[in-house]
Amino acid sequence: MKIIRKSHLLTALTALAIGTLGLASGVTHLPQAVALSNDNSQETIDEVWQVVNRRYVDGSFNQNDWKSIRSQYLARNYTDREQVYSAIKEMLKKLGDPYTRFMTPQEFKDFKVQTSGQLVGVGFQLNTDDKTKKLVVVSTVEGAAAAKAGIAADDIILQIDGVPTTGMEIGKAVQLIRGQVDTNVTLTIQREGDIRDYILTRQKIEIHSVEAKYAPDDGGVGYIRLKQFSANAPSEMRAAIKKLENQGAKGYILDLRSNPGGLLYGAIDISRMLMNDGKIVSTKLRQGGEDIKSANQTAIIPDKPIVVLVDGGSASASEILSGALQDNKRAELVGVKTYGKGLVQSVVPLSGGTGMAVTIAKYYTPKGTDIDHKGIEPDFEVQLTKAQMQSLKKDSKQIGTDTDLQYVKALELLKTKIVSIDN
Repeated sequence: MKIIRKSHLLTALTALAIGTLGLASGVTHLPQAVALSNDNSQETIDEVWQVVNRRYVDGSFNQNDWKSIRSQYLARNYTDREQVYSAIKEMLKKLGDPYTRFMTPQEFKDFKVQTSGQLVGVGFQLNTDDKTKKLVVVSTVEGAAAAKAGIAADDIILQIDGVPTTGMEIGKAVQLIRGQVDTNVTLTIQREGDIRDYILTRQKIEIHSVEAKYAPDDGGVGYIRLKQFSANAPSEMRAAIKKLENQGAKGYILDLRSNPGGLLYGAIDISRMLMNDGKIVSTKLRQGGEDIKSANQTAIIPDKPIVVLVDGGSASASEILSGALQDNKRAELVGVKTYGKGLVQSVVPLSGGTGMAVTIAKYYTPKGTDIDHKGIEPDFEVQLTKAQMQSLKKDSKQIGTDTDLQYVKALELLKTKIVSIDN
């Protein structure tokens, strides 16, 4: 069996209601099976089992007898593909890892759309709460239907077009939320005991990873908002920095709030733009050994002061970047504690157009900190009230202005650093 490894993925989310969850381009597919036989079903099940057996980060397989599980699932008779797919998902649940998951052909196709920028949806990122198992909004896309309607992080989705979401897999929820442009979806949302329906119109959503602006009146500050670590994020980031440098930026505010992560090498590449020296991240696989990634003397802005904005939606690749800058004393962090996901997934195409994401490693900050389920504490904590967060979500033009209190604190710190350098 030939297993083709895809780019390593770092994200706190298992699906995006804005469209789908994706990865970099260039996926190689195995031939699609033309008919289902028990042999074919066994092949798909065994493919998934083999990937986990060889690469899964936990060698105890969540205290399961993984070889016995293989025999159990291969011994079953399957009459259609849905039974096969359900059995595989059932098998993977035994690992107790929401990030290791199997994707049907449609789910895998959807998965690859995220970084293309061609999305149709209502504009929010979705996850399952580890404790309650309820579907929860992690963040919204400014300017899209969900944000305009007032949907916000931590809202619980109870129903989708009247279908209860209790026990629903995220992939199923995404399929129900997505649809044709200009059609409506009704979401029943719970927020602190209050339950109401939101009727949202699906639209095309263009997502650029980077937004930037120059603020000469604030002492020459360059503000960069990095929304996700997509395949094109490093090139967009490089272009933004160069433009701000040409405009005369003396220091930078890097906004990673509500950035759920993305591609591992995006975080490494961007770290190397901001720091010339020091360790960026280390990853440890089940088999042992440590893969260390460090800066390589290629920084565009190696010395200019940086302040980083983070919050509870800053996850995975965002935590790698912010952790590298903080541990190396390259930048100070402002905001609230980050999400806390220290796991690395690899995306593997499988036969029949299916695919899977499998957790293959844990990552650690330069100082060796395991932030999984813990997050990274900011150097300066600035809490926003729910009303303040709601206001920023509804009107994205307020983000990075004097009505954004976390930005105000970051600006205060950065101005002090710039004045110190000037003097």
